[in-house]
This record gives sequence, structure tokens and C-alpha cells, in this order.
Amino acid sequence: MMKIQRKRISIVMLSAFLYMTTAFSPLLAYAAPSENTTYEDQAEERKKLPIQSNQIKNWPEGPTVSAQSAILMEANTGTILYAKNIDEKAYPASTTKIMTCLIAAENSSLHETVSFSHDAVFSLESGSSNIGIDPGEAMPMEECYYGIMVASANEVANAVAEHVAGSMDAFADMMNQKASDLGCKNTHFVNAHGLYDDNHYTTAYDLALIARAFFDNEFLAKVGNTASHHFEATAHQPDDFISRNKHKLITGELSYENIKGGKTGYTDEARQTLVTCAERNGMKLICVVMKEETPDQFTDTTALFDYGFTNFTIANVAENETAYQVKNIDFFHSSHDVFGNSDTLFSLNKNSFIVLPKTIDFDELSSKISYENLNDMEVAKILYSYDNAFLGSASILLLQNNNTIQQLPTAASEQYTEFIIQSDDTASVLFINVKHIILILISVAVLISIIFGFFSWISDYKFLDVSRQKRSKMNKKAKKNRGKGPHFSSSRFKDFDF
Repeated sequence: MMKIQRKRISIVMLSAFLYMTTAFSPLLAYAAPSENTTYEDQAEERKKLPIQSNQIKNWPEGPTVSAQSAILMEANTGTILYAKNIDEKAYPASTTKIMTCLIAAENSSLHETVSFSHDAVFSLESGSSNIGIDPGEAMPMEECYYGIMVASANEVANAVAEHVAGSMDAFADMMNQKASDLGCKNTHFVNAHGLYDDNHYTTAYDLALIARAFFDNEFLAKVGNTASHHFEATAHQPDDFISRNKHKLITGELSYENIKGGKTGYTDEARQTLVTCAERNGMKLICVVMKEETPDQFTDTTALFDYGFTNFTIANVAENETAYQVKNIDFFHSSHDVFGNSDTLFSLNKNSFIVLPKTIDFDELSSKISYENLNDMEVAKILYSYDNAFLGSASILLLQNNNTIQQLPTAASEQYTEFIIQSDDTASVLFINVKHIILILISVAVLISIIFGFFSWISDYKFLDVSRQKRSKMNKKAKKNRGKGPHFSSSRFKDFDF
């Protein structure tokens, strides 16, 4: 009896399990896309994160984006137009390859041959982005750039790293040094391709600085704006194939005017990352979005470009500046003409521009003089900002021509000093040649010496005059006493033989 009851209980439990499995099978089937739903929810939450640039008084209000961090930077001036968590560390994925190409361009030539080692090919995750190069094969360095930027080939990035630095680890050290040189503060690289590593990270701001240097290189900018590339077979690489870029704004799949290039990136940890450059109306904008979902990385990038080109403009400093004036006084002329008719030595650079929000006037800006990071022709810079937001700089130049000066000083501080004359509402900057000051001081010292000598001579003259008066009185007294008593005179001494 007990066995029969146990059997019935087992049958009931099995039936219940089969029923539950059948009844909830649709829910289990639906569980597959739940991960996508989670990412979508995360994207909606990221839209609620604050936009730091919107907190600037009178600043144009920027669009809401689903990226964890985003930046829009004007490359020529370094001005930040849009900022959202720009200093927050994130994984760059394949946008790392922008730095890889920048290092290679500075340390190799296009015609060098890059060989592929076993480690370069097989040290990667299975199925990661590649173009199928085998160990022992080789490619020209020029072709490697297209392999890295267009095909996003990880084994090509590894091979270039080994070729340039001797090892992949040594190349990572070069990347970190370059990042520091560019001003990156929160960046650390451990590889040349960008596959996930917990110690491989950067920020939207730092990545924009790297992209700024990348797009300043004409050849790299060309490669970075290539929609597809044909890799032809050679004696060292037998395959003939075409690789297409995944950046939809470069391929034209999503149309946008004046795109100058960019790089995509994706890993499960990084999600979608995107770096893009566009140029219009004299402004060269770099947009970086990090940790997004497809296709938001593209639509948010175009929204940020529209925001930048619509709400900002460039302003020529020389045409607007009134607070700082270089006056044509003697110190601003060369020494060839003592009458002050020689050429002016200083000038405000007529090609200096800043980025100005259309909601702000030039005379509302703050400015200060800086002597840091000067080029050879600069003696100083004027830095412009609004509510602590940097807008660009203008350089004060030491002019060079056949009539004035043949060789410029390496640093303004060696020969020049600065005096700022401020009034209630204006400030003028005066640059004085120290050599001239020294000559003036010497001249003043000589004049003082002459005056001092003259007064000394006058004093000596008076002393001699008093001495003559005393001797005259003594002679008169001697005449009166002559014959009154013994008196030795100079004539009487002649009678004695000493």
C-alpha cells in the first residue's frame, strides 16, 4: 500500500513538473531578449544623467543623449562645447586604435614591412575582429593603417606594436607616454587593439585629445575617413579581399555633411563607443560618445554635431579685442632707427580665433596673459574664457622681417618682461625690451656720476678758496709783528748752514 501511494505521489509530482514546464515555456522563450531590454533600460537611465555644459550660465542647451559620457570639442582651439561625464573612466574598445596609429605614424615610415608573429595573431580572443593574416606573412606599414582603421583588425594592431616597439608591452608604454604628453589625465593602455582589460581605460575628454592629434595628421585623417579598402595579394600576403568600415557616417549609410573620419568600438563591457570628426564653417568638431547602444551612437553623434554647428561660431580675436593693445611706442621698434621710425616688433596674431557661443558677446569674456607652451614666434598668449569655460587663445607675436630681426628668441622671458596697466574697465599690455631698460639704467648711472663729480669739484674749490684767505691773514699779521721780537722767516734760514 505504501509503495502504491509513493508511486502515485511520484506520478503527481512528475505531472506537475511537466505541466509547469509546458505552462511557462513561453516565458523561458521570452527570457532570451531580456538582456536587450536591460540594456535599453540602462540607456534610458543614462539619459537622466546631468549635462555639465548645460550648467554654464547663458550657454546653449545641449541635447539629451543616452551615452554614459560624451564630449564635443572644437579641435583648433580645444574648446569644449558639450560635456557629459567627460572625466569618467570607461573602456574605449577599438577606438584605442586611434592612439595605435598615432604612435606608429610618429615612429615609422609608410614603406616599412611589418611581419606577423605567432603571438600577434594567436594572443587574441577567438572570433575577435581580424583580416585573417597568418603568422609569417607580412604587409607594408601603409596597408597596416587601413587594416587597423578600416577593418579594425586586432592582429594588425598587434603586429604594428611589435614592429614599432619590439614588443606589445613596450608599445603600451609608448601609448601611455603619448597620452601623458597630450594632456590625458585618466587614461591607461595595456594593449594596442582595445579588447577588454580592467586596466585598459580612458575618458571622453582624453579620447578627444587623442583624436585631436590624430586628425591633425593629414595622412591619418585620410585613412580614418576611408569607407572601404582593397587589400591586394602580394608575395608576402596571398589573399585578395575588400574590407568595409563599420562607421555608418563614413560609409554614408547615415548621411551627414563634412564628415572627416572616425573610429568605431565595441566590447560587451564597453558597449558601443564612437569617435567622429566633422568640419564646417571654420570649425573642426570632434565628438566622442562612450557606452551606448546601437544605433544611438550614430544618432547622438549627429545630434551633437548639429548642436555645435548651430549654436557656436568662430570669432577673430584681432577684429574684436579692445582691452589689450600693442602700442607703437619706442620699445616696440627695432634699434636700427634712433628716431623711432623702424618697423613694429610686436603684433596680435591676425589668425587667432576663439569659439564663441551665439548667446554670448565677445566683451563678456574674461582673459589673462600666459607664457606657457609658447611657439617660437610667440612672446605671450591671451587666454579667453567665459564662466570658467575655456574658449581659445590669441598669440602676441614677435615680428620677423629683413629690416628688424633675423632670429627670434626661444622664450619670451629671456629678453622681455610684461607690465599690465589696468584701469576701471580696460587693461593694456606693454612689452618692454630688457636690453633697452639696461641701457637706460646705465645712462642714468653715468649721469648721476657726472653730477656727483661736479658737486665734489665745487666742494674742493671752496676749500681752496678758504685756505687762500687764511694765508693772507697770516701774512698781514706777520708784517705787523716784524721787528717786535725774534721771528724766523724763510729768508733768515738762508744764513745758516744746516
